[in-house]
This record gives sequence, C-alpha cells and structure tokens, in this order.
Amino acid sequence: MFSKGSSTLSRLTLWVMLLTVVIVLLDVFTPYLKPVKSQLSTISVPFYWVTNIPSRISEWGQDNLVTREQLLDENRALKEQLLIHQRRLQGMAAVVTENVRLRELMNSAEMVAEQVLVAEMIGVSSDPLVHKVVINKGSRDNVYIGQPLLDAQGLMGQVVEVGPFSSQVLLITDSTHALPVEVNRNGVRAIVEGIGDLYRMELRHVSNTVDIEVGDLLVSSGLGQKFPRGYPVGTVTEIIHDPGRPFAGVHVEPMAQLNRSRHVLLVFRDSSTAPEDVLTESDLSEVR
Repeated sequence: MFSKGSSTLSRLTLWVMLLTVVIVLLDVFTPYLKPVKSQLSTISVPFYWVTNIPSRISEWGQDNLVTREQLLDENRALKEQLLIHQRRLQGMAAVVTENVRLRELMNSAEMVAEQVLVAEMIGVSSDPLVHKVVINKGSRDNVYIGQPLLDAQGLMGQVVEVGPFSSQVLLITDSTHALPVEVNRNGVRAIVEGIGDLYRMELRHVSNTVDIEVGDLLVSSGLGQKFPRGYPVGTVTEIIHDPGRPFAGVHVEPMAQLNRSRHVLLVFRDSSTAPEDVLTESDLSEVR
C-alpha cells in the first residue's frame, strides 16, 4: 500500500513538472498567458499592500514618534546650518560691495591726470579729536610727505608721516587742516577748514556779498602747491548771513566718504618718483 502511494506521488510530481514546463514555454513563445498574467497582477496588489503594512507602521513611527530631545537636537543643528549659510552670504555680499567700490575707484583714477597708486586704509586714530588714518603704503612705495590722498568721490587729505611700510594721512576735516578751493561754477576762491567733524567743514572769511549758493561744488584751486587743481572737495550745504558779522557762515559737506572708504588713491604729481606698480592709462583700460 505504501508502494502504491509513492508511485502515485511520483506520477503527480512528474505531471506538475510537465505542466510547469508547458506553462513556461507558453509564456515565453506565445501571447496566450498575457491576459491571465494581467489578472493575476491585479489580484496580487492587495496582498502586496497587506505584506507591506509592518514596514509602513515602522516608517510612521520613525517619522512621528520622536522624542523631545531629538526634536531639540534637530532644531539646533538646523539653526547652526542656517548661521553658517548666512555667514557665507554676508561674506559674498561684502565681496560684491568691495568689488563695486574698487570699480568706482578705478573710474576715479581714470579722471586723474597724474599717476596714482592704490592703497588700503589699515588704521584710524583712536583720538576722536584727531582725524588721521593709516594706509599700507610707505617710503618703499615712494610715498612722500604732503602727497594727496583721494577716494572715488573726492579729496580725503594729505600724507603727514611716512614709514617704510605705512603712512599717516591727515584728513581734510581735521581742525588743523585748511585747503584752498574755488567754486566750480564761477571760480570764486576761498579757504575751507576742517572743524573736527567728518561730515562738515566751513569756509573762512567769506563776504556776505560773495556769489556762493547752496549746492555749489568746491574743487581744489591748486594754490599753495599742496593739492593739484580741480579735485572735488565738497558741496555747499548751508549759508548763514548774520547782519552783525562781516562774513557769512558757509557749511560744506565733504565729497569723499571719509568714514567709509577703505581703498584709496595716492596721487604722484611727479612721474619720476612714482613706483613701478602705479596705474597708468593702459592699466586702467585693462581693468575696465
């Protein structure tokens, strides 16, 4: 009896194998089983969804069942990343702004007839009553006492002390500084003095009848042989006429950005004393 059952099982196994081979051959070489496969695929979808339930529950738990400490740590990490990216953006903004200022400086250098040398401001006087700055050019760059300094907008001052690698510049707003100027509109000459205010200067000994108006541009007159003629110095912002005084009070706003300029120009009036790395006309065309 056992032998008969084994024989039946063997024949059943053989038939199953034969049927499997036939089905495989039909699937490979004929299109008859494609509708059946499509139906089986549709029927099997719910089974796949059911078998995927444990994995979905696990993912939901990881996304939603987090501890307060984990949220705080993630929030802290995101804040740190935000600070890092903000710092990078600020650095990029500073580079863009500096590039714009350098381009303005190069455009200003184009308007200067003399040769110029680009310098960088590296220090400011700690005494609020003294308007002096330190630049990173000195005697090794042929800088000399009395040499004019200007930025992209106008005259800033003149060199008063020279060292091997740096120099000190007295700004035009210092209370000890005076500069011969003329009104660009009509050529009227005057003396503009610093009063210790970075944002304001005054004209000295201006008669009440002199033709000066608010908005007039003052340029260096070249008198005194310290500053070349024609450089912008400031604009007239206020004129005060006092009948009890012989002279008018004339307030002037400096053209140069004395509290903001970092890159400046040293002007060489004598080309024989200029260093080799000064900007010439051909250099400026290459920069543009």
